[in-house]
Amino acid sequence: MKHLLIVLLLSVFFSSCLDLDDNLYSPTKLTSYERDNYDGETEIVLDDTYIIPDSLIYEFTLNSKDSTESSSTKIFATYIGSLSRIDRDTVIMYCHGNSDHMDKYWPRAKLLAHTGSKNRFGVLMIDYRGYGLSEGKPSEIGLYADVDAALQWLEDNGLTDNRLVIYGYSMGSAPATELTANARSMKPSKLILEAPFASAEVMVQDAAELSVPASFVTNLEIDNAEEIKKVRGPFLWFHGKADDFLYIETHGEIVYKNYLAPDSVAYRVENANHTDLPSVMGFDEYNAAILDFLTNY
Repeated sequence: MKHLLIVLLLSVFFSSCLDLDDNLYSPTKLTSYERDNYDGETEIVLDDTYIIPDSLIYEFTLNSKDSTESSSTKIFATYIGSLSRIDRDTVIMYCHGNSDHMDKYWPRAKLLAHTGSKNRFGVLMIDYRGYGLSEGKPSEIGLYADVDAALQWLEDNGLTDNRLVIYGYSMGSAPATELTANARSMKPSKLILEAPFASAEVMVQDAAELSVPASFVTNLEIDNAEEIKKVRGPFLWFHGKADDFLYIETHGEIVYKNYLAPDSVAYRVENANHTDLPSVMGFDEYNAAILDFLTNY
């Protein structure tokens, strides 16, 4: 994966006909969501003890509109939990990574829904524009607008800031950090990041091993390492020490170091790569770490 990204970035640099803003995203379109019946690639595999009853799965659409659009974009979403309890429950807004769609990340959402006990916390996940069944084309500004539209839906259904937790995995660390540092519809009370990248600048230099400004090859302005400095609520960070896509030293450690508030927890997971951290850490230990963070910070 690392070598492929190096080739991509070098070709972008020398051709100047593309930019990383178009190539960061790896969406796959669907005709329908299959959830537990999905037979494609997933990052973790759960047994039947993690099944979520259909009565606690709600699929719906949102209207998302960024500042450049004259009309809204239809975004698909899935909520795990009881809709009637959103005005009382703590809810985790899960922002998935850059590839595929919600079916790929369905096991991760189910795992989060088993934190503490089954469905103790609500979990909301969306497919960003261009992903899965969601309309539109991926973009940085659209990414933030789509997640904020989901937060607006939670607020409309009774959620308050003090019960909102946002979790960003890989590319999802960008909207999670941005919308915690610069709140729009809601201000998350807690931030969880797994394998975050420091910035587009570091991504370019780290992957291509070239000391060139990110602006030469990308128009992305994502900078988690700077935005995290504005976050004042509790922060939980996971990163695999064997991550060969976003190196822990040049990405995760920088983000964690730049968090300036006092309430932070870090898990540097031995032998975990970019996509397998919950499995390598162990599902029980992973859930216990999240539960401890949500209940004691």
